[in-house]
Amino acid sequence: MNNSFKQAYWDEPLIFELGSRGRRGYIVPEPGEDVKRAVGEIGIPERIRRKKKPQLPEVSEVEVTRHYTRLTEMSYGVDNGPVPLGSCTMKYNPRLGWEVVSDRRVSWIHPLQDEDTIQGLLELLYNLQRWLANIVGMDKCTLHPAAGAHGELTGMLITRKYHVLRGQIGVKREIIIPDSAHGTNPASASMAGFTVVEVPSSSDGNIDLDALRSVVGDSTAGLMITNPSTLGLFEENIGEIVELIHGVDGLLYYDGANLNGIMGYTRPGDMGFDIAHINIHKTFGSPHGGGGPGAGPVCVKDRIVDDERGIRLGDLLPGYIVEYDEDRDRYYLKGPGEYSIGLLKAFFGNTGPLLWGLTYILMLGSRGLRMVTEQAVLNTNYFKKLMEDARGYDIPYGRGRWRKHEVVLSAKPLYDETGVSALDVAKGLLDHGFYAPTIYFPLIVEEALMTEFTESEKLENIEKYADILKRIADTAYRDPEEPHKWPRNTSVGRIDEVKANHPKTLAPTWRIYLMKSKHGEEK
Repeated sequence: MNNSFKQAYWDEPLIFELGSRGRRGYIVPEPGEDVKRAVGEIGIPERIRRKKKPQLPEVSEVEVTRHYTRLTEMSYGVDNGPVPLGSCTMKYNPRLGWEVVSDRRVSWIHPLQDEDTIQGLLELLYNLQRWLANIVGMDKCTLHPAAGAHGELTGMLITRKYHVLRGQIGVKREIIIPDSAHGTNPASASMAGFTVVEVPSSSDGNIDLDALRSVVGDSTAGLMITNPSTLGLFEENIGEIVELIHGVDGLLYYDGANLNGIMGYTRPGDMGFDIAHINIHKTFGSPHGGGGPGAGPVCVKDRIVDDERGIRLGDLLPGYIVEYDEDRDRYYLKGPGEYSIGLLKAFFGNTGPLLWGLTYILMLGSRGLRMVTEQAVLNTNYFKKLMEDARGYDIPYGRGRWRKHEVVLSAKPLYDETGVSALDVAKGLLDHGFYAPTIYFPLIVEEALMTEFTESEKLENIEKYADILKRIADTAYRDPEEPHKWPRNTSVGRIDEVKANHPKTLAPTWRIYLMKSKHGEEK
């Protein structure tokens, strides 16, 4: 990237800093008498009425178009190239899903609309509930939770309610979580009022069974794990683990973050799990992160909670669940029952990503979903094979074992021998036009580079990625100072990591302050 082009990015102004006074791209018509009358009828209190017109950017249409086009060129996503963020599963988002969710018959539906007018939508969501439950081997499902961590909290609140209804919440205080767990698990358990007990991983990548046995007891409320783990390894002792937890009347919660590594081959419910959440934006193709809202359905086994009162685990599910009345041939939303943990957000759920996920399932079918897993696992292990003997890198925990959806490299040899860290490696990947993997996670791997290509990536890109990692290491051994200067070819160069994470140095806030000062407005 030449300096003038790069400098243009550095100097890209805010939209408020463009244009001139009086310039317009669109003129909003004056409100008619009917609008003025409606505003008057609403009776907006004087104290909250706007005293002057909103200060909108005064720019032409072409300026707006060019400004946001430039911003998109500064961004990077799955439409540009691989985003191998381990644990985040950033797969390609099929455009057919976008067509479905942007259809006016979907996007214009109101949450309070009469159910008789949305029977088609309810039928789709009813089927999605059933299909997701089947995919993870569970019996009942709610689409209510808004995202993955929200699903985790849901699972922990269900666990808590289970023990409350059994009269043992005063005793059942602890949730066991392996050190290879997904990052938000401990927070979710803590928010539900539990004490977190961490157990270590063995050198083979499995949970240390001796350590687990030493902490399982009467106070154990449950266990949270994802399988495969964040190391990309399938837990080989899952049967014995299930017996240990169920033996003390604990529940097993399955974090669905890594479902992409087993879908179609095995199911959490068949392993013995009682509760599972599913990341629609990870496994079923809806946009992840900045692409839109997530969805984290939670499914449960129809396990007995209280036989005398006829309570089952499905009765604890939160939110509105779509049910079907065969006699009336009508779909309807069933609200929280007597034993439900209640509502965790407003209304039903994030319908857009849910329908995107449903479209993904319909596009692929059962065989196609199985092929997703096959291709994802194949891509991961091909990359692992390319990097096994690469200078400067190591693959800790179960080095000889096959991975599932992801593999965690360690740049510790490179760091020890040259001082070049995982962060420097990540910056080097950006300089070569690729997105960096997840770094420094899981915490049990020093200088971690957690990499997941998913089923979306082609062979050539995986080979290029591995080649660039090797070239970065070669540069580090030849000139250890050079990687500390990366990236050079991005719109923003190397930043001060400490300063960037300090709340007082948030750039947008500071620039708005300067902009207001320049125009003589209130600071």
